[in-house]
Amino acid sequence: MRSSVKTKALKDIGKLPEAIQKALVNLIDDLREKGPIRNEWPNFGKIGTFDYHCHLSRKWVACWHCEKKSIIIEVYYAGSRENAPY
Repeated sequence: MRSSVKTKALKDIGKLPEAIQKALVNLIDDLREKGPIRNEWPNFGKIGTFDYHCHLSRKWVACWHCEKKSIIIEVYYAGSRENAPY
């Protein structure tokens, strides 16, 4: 699988605490290696037909998109739970 991060998300990632940035890197590695369904991540859930999310910590979340049978996973949000697009 390939993964990409949307430009807006890249800008937001730079504002995250360092520990959360490292957790996001681990998540992206898992997405590349294992695909979009990541039940082992805290509060993993489906938030749309092809959209998913999980918690990077109690306060921070990541959201990604992967269409059925696609080899590309796109992370489109990484930030606070309060501003999450779900």
